[in-house]
Amino acid sequence: MRLILAHKQSTSARVRFLRFDHGVSAFEPLPACATFDETTPTPLVLHHPAVYLQAAQKRLGLPDGSLKHEPEFVACVETSDELITVCLVVFTSIDPPFAAAEAVGARFIAITEARDFSEVELGLLRHAYPVLV
Repeated sequence: MRLILAHKQSTSARVRFLRFDHGVSAFEPLPACATFDETTPTPLVLHHPAVYLQAAQKRLGLPDGSLKHEPEFVACVETSDELITVCLVVFTSIDPPFAAAEAVGARFIAITEARDFSEVELGLLRHAYPVLV
């Protein structure tokens, strides 16, 4: 499973995504051979993302409850031998945790700053953005 980490400002509704050196997929890049199609059916049984949320909070040095799964979004990325589930996760803080992001070599970006992402990641962001706004 991979996570897309996002923050929505509660006062202005500004949406930002956490960008790593390799892209938006936390915390590992998606395989180079991956493809994304919004019509790809998701498996009937999915792992609950709670374990991944806890691991992400720990890796970012954030307290429990700092991340929340967005259940309206689920996507699958296909490779030649597997389906990788991608979940959307939202920071619960009022402001983005800039210091936590910086500590793991990441930064927050607007969707318009993702022009250099792969087609797969751009597709995932296009799929995730309407869920957040």
